[in-house]
Amino acid sequence: MVIKIVYINPVGTSAFDKPMKEFLDNYRSPDTDITVVSLEKGPWHLEYYSYDALVIPDVLKVIREFEGRGYDAAIIGCFYDPGLHEAREVSDMVITAPGESSMHIASTLGDRFSIIVGRRKWIPLMEQNVVKYGFRDKLVSFEAVELGVWDFHKDVEETKRRLIRAAKNAVDKGAEVLILGCTVLFGFFKDLEKEVGVPVVDPIIASLKYAEFLVELKRRMGWTWSRIGMYEKPPREEIEKWRLPL
Repeated sequence: MVIKIVYINPVGTSAFDKPMKEFLDNYRSPDTDITVVSLEKGPWHLEYYSYDALVIPDVLKVIREFEGRGYDAAIIGCFYDPGLHEAREVSDMVITAPGESSMHIASTLGDRFSIIVGRRKWIPLMEQNVVKYGFRDKLVSFEAVELGVWDFHKDVEETKRRLIRAAKNAVDKGAEVLILGCTVLFGFFKDLEKEVGVPVVDPIIASLKYAEFLVELKRRMGWTWSRIGMYEKPPREEIEKWRLPL
């Protein structure tokens, strides 16, 4: 049975849609159909927390649209995981995001992990998520290569050099698994694995495989979001009375 997944680039440019679609098609399960979309408007990257906050309403809008079209899962394609819990609160689809997915997988592949990021600026919010997801004791370090989102694929060889240096630093500190802490770092994980000899988790592959896994759990066992506590849905009467776009 086909699994229909929408991968949402939560930015106001479609520049990454085609290359990410081609990349993900190499790793999807045979019965998975992937659609990659971006937002109609908004910032072209989410390197600032204010940008991150601005895109959440539009991310929720896209999720509602694709849920209405019968999709099984949505992936919110930024390592900050913007709107992840908000989306699970209002949607019955499987929702995954790169940060949470990568940490779950990395914590299974080894005892402790490090996260390689573009800029030091990104670390505080990502570190908050590490704690929120329960992986504080699994984190060895963040390693910043001091490149922005739009720099990674400008000079691929320079990006590789910086990633390899950061990866070796992390392993020297005790990391057994590495996570690439930006979705635009897609395609670099194999080169790093050859250099450092430990698993390197690509976040967009991780979010895809985690989505496929959760869809299977939902279909076969009926396991999905608990509606007691964290993911309790807001009352429909309030949404309608206050004309909320949910």
